[in-house]
Amino acid sequence: MERSAPIRREPPPFRTVEVRAVEPVTGWLASVTLGGPGLREMAPADPAASVRLLLPGRDGLTMPSWNGNEFLLPDGTRPAIRTLTPRRKEGGTLTVEVVLHPGGALAAWLAAAVPGGAVAVSGPGRGSAPAAGADAYLLAGDEAAVPAIAQLLEAMGPAPRIDVLIETAHPGDPAPLPARPDAEVTWVPAGAGATPGTALADAVEAASLPDGLRVWAAGEAAAMQRIRRHLRARGIPRGHATVRGYWKHGKAAGAAGDAVGSKTA
Repeated sequence: MERSAPIRREPPPFRTVEVRAVEPVTGWLASVTLGGPGLREMAPADPAASVRLLLPGRDGLTMPSWNGNEFLLPDGTRPAIRTLTPRRKEGGTLTVEVVLHPGGALAAWLAAAVPGGAVAVSGPGRGSAPAAGADAYLLAGDEAAVPAIAQLLEAMGPAPRIDVLIETAHPGDPAPLPARPDAEVTWVPAGAGATPGTALADAVEAASLPDGLRVWAAGEAAAMQRIRRHLRARGIPRGHATVRGYWKHGKAAGAAGDAVGSKTA
């Protein structure tokens, strides 16, 4: 007897939008503004939420269909879909930020993107802001998590203490983050030749984890597993920590990431 394919909840429908602007944020991070009437109907996103970006193929933009488990194009192939953080939404416009890693579908699209070019957006997905009222907060991530960390810093109320740890391959070119007197931001150099996420996990393991701490962390999947194990070993309650694997080192683009702008590329 054959097993039936797993049935997953269908994501929100794709909405056709157009590129309005592509602007550099740093040498490694770009801001992309999308616009279209369908975006007015998209619900506001919670902090650190997600949207799916459908990239055009060689013959332009083709809408996929949901088969109960994944999106597929009419010829049965998988479309180029990348998951990003919706940095800002204002009426009929949506801004996402993309980390520039050459060689993948998103990077190639971004390099050629011009105002008026068509893509499609689905979302938003769930967010994950730390609960208010904690004695201390720790936000940790790699460059893929920078847009989400920026959103969290904007959304969180005043706090006694917020520590921010960000692993970066570009220590001399940090991304701008919301200025907060209660937040201390540390950019952790990734280290030449090191496995992504190693420096971040080292920094979290070396960090102070006081009583009442709430943790939000996102980045390379294996590093997030290591951080999750460390938090449990240090007695951080499961409900006090949100730890998300955004991408997997060594995994092909389309499932992991070629140009990561918060989640996958």
